Amino acid sequence: MRRQSDTAADSARGPQMEPAPHNLSETARQRAVDAYRVVDSLSEQAYDDIVKVASAVCEAPIALVSLIDRDRQWFKAKLGMDDDETRRDVAVCDHAIRTPDRLMEIPDLSRDPRFSGNPYVAGDFGARFYAGMPLVTPAGAAVGTVCVLDHKPRRLTEAQRTALEALARITVALLEQRSRERGSTLSATRPPAAAKQADAESARGYTLAILELQDFARVVAARGERATEKALRQLDHELERCLRGDADDIVNRATGSPEFTVIFHGEDNADTVRRLQDCIDRHRRETGLTVLMGAAEAASPREELQKVFMRADEALSAEKDRRRLRDAA
Repeated sequence: MRRQSDTAADSARGPQMEPAPHNLSETARQRAVDAYRVVDSLSEQAYDDIVKVASAVCEAPIALVSLIDRDRQWFKAKLGMDDDETRRDVAVCDHAIRTPDRLMEIPDLSRDPRFSGNPYVAGDFGARFYAGMPLVTPAGAAVGTVCVLDHKPRRLTEAQRTALEALARITVALLEQRSRERGSTLSATRPPAAAKQADAESARGYTLAILELQDFARVVAARGERATEKALRQLDHELERCLRGDADDIVNRATGSPEFTVIFHGEDNADTVRRLQDCIDRHRRETGLTVLMGAAEAASPREELQKVFMRADEALSAEKDRRRLRDAA
């Protein structure tokens, strides 16, 4: 198999995967990042193990599982790095995801004009070597990397490049498993009205809303898990009151999760969406926690829940985009 990689001053060889199936837009790429619900999540041993293995195999003091979010780089797992995130415009990994079919290896960052002035290169951190393998979803979206860095110029061996490629595949498999688990949870919350009336002319339409606490890991670090869980349980009760007691309506949230799925029935649910928004706005004023919502109405009472969920997920992603613009204004 022919191998190719991106280098600073001269060529360095690296593993080449099959080309990504689609040349996705940044909007589609960001939606893929959002759909995994991994940015701002709590630490998990499986990802911590990936950076430990990457560091050991590549003999590198720094190893990261990096996710490229809207205007930042966020680390799901890290070794040898104090920061939890960086600005996207200084992230070497942001360059790596632009060639999702190959490992990007920079023998000496200080000699590459793209990175010589980077604060993590020119500053006290003193990064010199970088190698990153993009994390590419089955749909072809490059959402981040598994990468290693060193404080001295160097190259990986062929075996180390192959190992880094394998660790990237394992990381994507973990992200996909997370997605499947969310799908299983969704299947268990099928609207009761649809289940009971699937063949009845009287079946009622429904709307699905996804609500998500923002900056979850940072909130937990600042407030503690118990206080955060208490605030989310309070919101859970408030959301149930907003639905006004319809027996077929659902508020679903797993303990420890920053995400709520709300399903409510009726032909025109705009008023209920407004009540839910008022509820989360009131909760924000009382607790300081920011919860964003995306909602989608079923095209018919018997439309598959998964399809409605996907539209609500896209609406939530768009709301995150709007929040970014508001914060930047």
